[in-house]
Amino acid sequence: MLLLALTGCAMLAPAPPERQSNVCEIFREQPDWYDYARASEEKWGTPIATQMAFIQRESSFRSHVKPPRRKLLGFIPWTRPSSAYGYAQAQDPVWGEYEADAGRLFARRTHMKHATDFIGWYNARTRRMTGVSLHNPRHLYLAYHEGQGGYRRGSWRRKPAVQRAASQVARTAAGYRSQLAACEAEFRCDGLLEIWPFCR
Repeated sequence: MLLLALTGCAMLAPAPPERQSNVCEIFREQPDWYDYARASEEKWGTPIATQMAFIQRESSFRSHVKPPRRKLLGFIPWTRPSSAYGYAQAQDPVWGEYEADAGRLFARRTHMKHATDFIGWYNARTRRMTGVSLHNPRHLYLAYHEGQGGYRRGSWRRKPAVQRAASQVARTAAGYRSQLAACEAEFRCDGLLEIWPFCR
């Protein structure tokens, strides 16, 4: 029954956007996602484009994704390399810290509202602990991948693949930022209680 319940939750989750290279199209498919990312930006300071670039890199907007299992003897499904899960690929320990610190005891890693809030919270902590600007998506992602301690120790300097991933996140964020500048007005006044000019 538990398996059926979990499968049902995954089936009810939004399908990943078809055009992930265009944040305007992403928000047209899922307008609530814009509201969630905007709320996170207003609360924590990470730009919407950067939040969405993180999620695109981490999960390709798949709500229930986990790292693939290792193979025992080359063919037997075995353990997963980490507890990463959901849109933001948050791992169990840091998700627990987020729930306690941000007062999100019932947050779900499979819900975009909580994923964007988590990324905002994590990046705010990165800025506080390392001094990295919230407008520097490359170094924010390096700290996201390596942890703030690993970032300060420079562990990423010995990991070319992590550096390439961070550079890709920065390029995606730049593209999303440019696209959003041209379409954001569409999403600011799309709610029943959002009335122009107060939602500009």
